[in-house]
Amino acid sequence: MEYMAGPAAPSQGNILCCQCGVPIPPNPANMCVGCLRARVDITEGIPKQLTVNFCKQCERYLQPPGTWIQCALESRELLALCLKKIKASLSRVRLIDAGFIWTEPHSKRLKVKLTVQKEVINGAVLQQVFVVEYMVQSQMCEDCHRIEAKDFWKAVVQVRQKTLHKKTFYYLEQLILKHRLHQNTLRIKEIHDGLDFYYSSKQHAQKMVDFLQCTVPSRSKSSQRLTSHDIHSNIYNYKSTFSVEIVPICKDNVVCLSPKLAQSLGNMSQICVCIRVTSTVHLIDPSTLQIAEIDGNTYWRHPFNSLFHPKQLEEFIVMDINRVQEKKKGAGAGARSNKHTLAEAWVQKTSELNTDHQYFCSTHLGHILNPGDLVLGFDLANCNLNDEFVNKMNPHSIPDVVLIKKSYDRTKRQHRRNWKLKELERDREGMDTDDERQYQDFLEDLEEDETIRKNVNIYRNSDIPVESDTDDDGAPRISLAEMLEDLHISQDATGGEGANMMT
Repeated sequence: MEYMAGPAAPSQGNILCCQCGVPIPPNPANMCVGCLRARVDITEGIPKQLTVNFCKQCERYLQPPGTWIQCALESRELLALCLKKIKASLSRVRLIDAGFIWTEPHSKRLKVKLTVQKEVINGAVLQQVFVVEYMVQSQMCEDCHRIEAKDFWKAVVQVRQKTLHKKTFYYLEQLILKHRLHQNTLRIKEIHDGLDFYYSSKQHAQKMVDFLQCTVPSRSKSSQRLTSHDIHSNIYNYKSTFSVEIVPICKDNVVCLSPKLAQSLGNMSQICVCIRVTSTVHLIDPSTLQIAEIDGNTYWRHPFNSLFHPKQLEEFIVMDINRVQEKKKGAGAGARSNKHTLAEAWVQKTSELNTDHQYFCSTHLGHILNPGDLVLGFDLANCNLNDEFVNKMNPHSIPDVVLIKKSYDRTKRQHRRNWKLKELERDREGMDTDDERQYQDFLEDLEEDETIRKNVNIYRNSDIPVESDTDDDGAPRISLAEMLEDLHISQDATGGEGANMMT
């Protein structure tokens, strides 16, 4: 029996282009690509030359109608700005790809290569690549114009703290950076007892004042001065000044409260230690571990001063120390700290090791002190305290020594500190040579106090390798988990075509 083979599947043949007669695969237009492009230009109506405005002073580009934005060359932001210029004319085609073609940075030209598609005759889809050239024109923005006119600021916030130590300012600087409150400032000027923030509008200044009152214990007042007015249009121009005074108490200060305030805080001792300053002043009684928080309003109603400045800290060596059970709470006593341990210690000044003179004191540092440790503290027994509340106290209620913090080798701590902080860009005038030591004090406070650390952005310093803990002397350190990676954006200027920027 014979089997007949079935008919073979027809192969798709070529057709001739209806214009030039070249054999081509069939398509809805019956034309070759060359003839189709000669008859149809899908980029018609899309401008090939445009301008963008650039401010040379602040290096920002104008995004119409009135926004100035910071863009790096060949960045996504700059590409988006360029495409917005031709957004209306691109609505008739489909944008497939867009990217920069490299140009000399000083050429005042930006070139963007676009790939578009459009459906043409009888449903045929044509794709075309073309280049749009942007001429960069210089134009001074309004902010820079005011600066050049020497009359640029409309409001200033003057932040002051009448202390010898800048710990609170260093903490405040990190809060401002974390919440990006410095973005609207025209200029930041540093003087010996504070900072001045200049703004182009009163609203921005008021926002900063509100932020300060929420983050540090302070009080503020404002004033304004008429600079010019137009009697025909009834327009008045003022310069506003906001004065913010921060409570003059820093971390590690020893203070003496008024009897009335100490009683209202749960019958605390009048002699207390400031363990931190956040939105309130945190105090601890070293003889009972009783803690209290004082906000700005309470402080200004019952003001008190620091008994010592940081340079009066003396070094002691712990001769003997005994942890003690918590004393019975008195009537109306407040809360006690769970992070500290009450202890009684015999200490001796390192400057008096050749004598037998020792001091007995109660301390809140029983959880970290051992015999032989070095500790920093204030000597109340041999100093002349000129304070109105101390002068009225019973001498037996005044301790001989108040211990503040355990002492570690500062050089070692600096050497292995594998993290860093960012700083505000500011004009510095009349800088004190003591600022570097104060800044190191602040960094050590961050290592020792987790509560303050939570409010600060800490960045990994890749220049310093991570060391093992074998040579650790017990000094507090910040874990890698608490650090952020510092972002570095590098520009790729290879001379070739720009990378694809479309998402």
